[in-house]
Amino acid sequence: MKLQVVPARTGIAWVRQGIKTFWRQPLALSGMFFLFMGLISLTSYLSYVGTLLGLMMLPTITLGLMAGAREADLGHFPMPRIMFIGFQQGASQSKSLLAMGAIYALMFGVVLMLSSIFDGGDFARLYLLGGSLNEETLLSENIQTAAVFCMIMYVPLSALFWHAPALVHWHSQPLAKSIFFSTMACLANWRAFAVFGLTWLSLFISTSLILSVISLVMEDGQLSMMLMLPAMMLLAAMFFASSYHSFRECFVSEPVLA
Repeated sequence: MKLQVVPARTGIAWVRQGIKTFWRQPLALSGMFFLFMGLISLTSYLSYVGTLLGLMMLPTITLGLMAGAREADLGHFPMPRIMFIGFQQGASQSKSLLAMGAIYALMFGVVLMLSSIFDGGDFARLYLLGGSLNEETLLSENIQTAAVFCMIMYVPLSALFWHAPALVHWHSQPLAKSIFFSTMACLANWRAFAVFGLTWLSLFISTSLILSVISLVMEDGQLSMMLMLPAMMLLAAMFFASSYHSFRECFVSEPVLA
């Protein structure tokens, strides 16, 4: 395994490759993403424990989505069980992924705790316990500041774990090294990841605007709302497919495990 530095324009290539991969197996990959969302939604019913469990599951499940994208890229039909492929390669890998999930949940919890400096913990409670998003909440300047703080802090947190599950699974890297190399890959290729992120952001915004225009033309205010959620979820599935390509091209050697 060797870290590879790629030019900024590669970020757009990752997006194109992810979209192309998705359309090779659209039913399977969208189904896997809906399963992912379903699992996370189920954990939310368990309040604090469920939120913690959902956060701990994220590294393993995102690895499963990347593995599904790899299968589709190879021309295979990814089965639902691939979502938990990280737990199918022995006890050592399972322990590493569980420990990674615990570290991720802990660090995310620290970010939420720090956000309470701005709003007294209102945003953190809303995230952890759920609740209705009324107009007063949405317009609260303190909660908005806390939310923006969490979004900013999530960028370096993502860098730590972006490639880490894949490095554990496909390159048999120990936990500490996988997090280290994931961080180094994101730092070394920050220009490509910036282009990657901005391209996806523009796609999400453009899709939202197009659906709004269609709704206006059809004179049906509910149409855009009906189409928005499935459209965003399909784009999110494509996003996870493209994350596999970012991993594959940031490290020279090809994955060796199934």
